[in-house]
Amino acid sequence: MDLGLKNKVVLITGGSKGIGLACARAFATEGAKVAIVSRDPANLARAREQLAKEGLHVHLTRADLHEPHSAADVVEEASQAMGPIDILINSAGAAKRYDPETLDAAAFKATMDAKYFPYIYPQQEVLRRMVERIKAGGGSEPGTIVNVIGMGGKIASDIHIAGGAANAALMLATVGLAHYYARYGIRINAINPGATLTERVEEALKLEASQQGIGTDEALTRGQAKVPLGRFAKPEEIADVALFLASRRASYVTGAIIPMDGGSAPLI
Repeated sequence: MDLGLKNKVVLITGGSKGIGLACARAFATEGAKVAIVSRDPANLARAREQLAKEGLHVHLTRADLHEPHSAADVVEEASQAMGPIDILINSAGAAKRYDPETLDAAAFKATMDAKYFPYIYPQQEVLRRMVERIKAGGGSEPGTIVNVIGMGGKIASDIHIAGGAANAALMLATVGLAHYYARYGIRINAINPGATLTERVEEALKLEASQQGIGTDEALTRGQAKVPLGRFAKPEEIADVALFLASRRASYVTGAIIPMDGGSAPLI
């Protein structure tokens, strides 16, 4: 199936590991021009080495997306290196978990800085440029944006209230902006992954195993037993849906929030 992604310019925030890296691999395999963003140069170098071994090449950009000017610089750098951005995949940022009794104003602000704004800042810059190209004419195709947002925005967890609130805000922004920018043909969607086999989940499993006095394998077995499909997701499975949403095959899909939790949360 031709997804029409060859030579498309794709910017992936949080693209040096986990779901972001799986997305980078998937788009590069489809022949897209891919730039990945991370604030950790070691992670960027490791990602480039892994992809190069597979015959895939990506542009690397180091940036901290907590500031709007950094996001603007990242978009400008990627555009100068590869051309105007056609597709933005937001997969950056991780919110710290807090005991509810320790949540204060600083904790809520830090969480929004860590999770909400690293999506919003690059998204707004990319949207501004996409609209400018469309208004200028010249046959430029409308772009697409896919936000990878955790399920914590739908299901409250005692230790993830601030992070869940940031995720919920991102989902509302996704749907609201999709509604507005549809007039330009720009599509904006989101994916809600459940537990996915990434380094972040592996770290959580180690902590859980230590707290319960069990092995990591046992913690994984127990965790996966709670999922109706019987297992956690693979990063590549999330990337496959991101590919579809960014492709011409999803040309009439916008404002969608797609759950990928193995059936764990039976919500409408």
